Amino acid sequence: MDFYNRTKELEEIHRIQNLAFTQNSRMLVLTGRRRIGKTSLIKQATKDSDTIYLFVGRKAEAVLVETFSQQVRDALNVFVPSGINNFKDFFQYLFEIGKQRPFNLIVDEFQEFQNINPSVFSDLQFLWDEYRKVTKMFLVISGSVYCMMQKIFTDSSEPLFGRADNIMKLFPFKISVMKQILADYNPESTNEDLLALYTITGGIPKYIEMFCDNQCLTKEKMYRFFFSENSPFIDEGRNLLINEFGKNYGTYFSILQEIAKGKRTQNEIETALGGIPIGGHLTKLEEVYCILKRERPIFAKIGSKKNVRYLINDCFLNFWFRYIEQNRTFIELGNYDDLLKLVSSDYTTYTGHTLELYFRQKMAEEGGFKEIGGWWNIKTGAQKSPFEANEIDIVGVQTNGKSAFVAEVKRNKQNYNHELFMSKVKHLQDKELSAYKIETRLLTIEEM
Repeated sequence: MDFYNRTKELEEIHRIQNLAFTQNSRMLVLTGRRRIGKTSLIKQATKDSDTIYLFVGRKAEAVLVETFSQQVRDALNVFVPSGINNFKDFFQYLFEIGKQRPFNLIVDEFQEFQNINPSVFSDLQFLWDEYRKVTKMFLVISGSVYCMMQKIFTDSSEPLFGRADNIMKLFPFKISVMKQILADYNPESTNEDLLALYTITGGIPKYIEMFCDNQCLTKEKMYRFFFSENSPFIDEGRNLLINEFGKNYGTYFSILQEIAKGKRTQNEIETALGGIPIGGHLTKLEEVYCILKRERPIFAKIGSKKNVRYLINDCFLNFWFRYIEQNRTFIELGNYDDLLKLVSSDYTTYTGHTLELYFRQKMAEEGGFKEIGGWWNIKTGAQKSPFEANEIDIVGVQTNGKSAFVAEVKRNKQNYNHELFMSKVKHLQDKELSAYKIETRLLTIEEM
């Protein structure tokens, strides 16, 4: 697949690179979940200048240093002594080269040093502080275990805290980019194909590339490829998360599976898991691993615990936990045909909710709003009133502070009940939007 988007990121990388080459060394830390395109971006950004690319695999220190030394020789056509056998001496030699000439140094999967020789972090801090002002190196550090990368560079107790000149986090492709890719690789694509691509990939570049490279860009082909014996997606969720969660990943997986199945509140999840307390796990999933998003009704007070719901904020992981992790028995038996039938039968229901997320994201990307969310007021108990089960899919408060956009999302417009929707809007207007001019809208797959 061709290289798409990342225009702003490329501009920022080139800006920092120029400072490194003309003034003194700079350090850029690139973060983001696996498959988000960190390596592709930085290679694209540095392709026209001298670049050393080092991948930190789990090998013995001396073996890695020998491999790295050869890569330096090849990339810069310089002499590297064969006697260097540890990371500290190796990096010091690179800084010495940086006194004589500018170059890019990319260190990928940087967090793996923790498993090989953790003293690298303090050694690099010492070398950076000593050499930064007298060298012209553009040091780019990248890693795919997000929580570890955050700890290394943002925890004040860590040696490299405060050393990065810029920490850039990559996000999935925007909807406009996904549309462009579909137009380029499947000009006959439909909105149903776009919805399927969004539902499965959430805009993750590597997953989109897999579908493009395998010419699977219709809804049917995407699903058939995803749920096949040789699918690269079957173990992807485990590969992504086990390194993040560590050996105690079981409870985290169980929580995510229940949320993917539709259990959205802490009470619902704890009940499904037999009553075990999960408050600490939910906090880590949200604040440390950045996998969950805590949703409150729009206009709710920050910190309010009333009507809180949890959402997996990664479309691919939600899809994977709902259909792969939950149906491991089908996979163990090699029964992919029946698994595909089961998933296909749920397609309309599942993508109905995804369509709501799609339109919220589309509105956010197009701009004009200072707040976008859903609204609900759901209670249980003896004092339940007709309006206590109200729920509205999308409410957007526009930047002028005087107008609001309120929408119902339906895959099929025939399922839309205008009278019911307007009664909900009236209730919301009376409670929260009395001072706003309200525009109402039905959003369907046709409006994608």
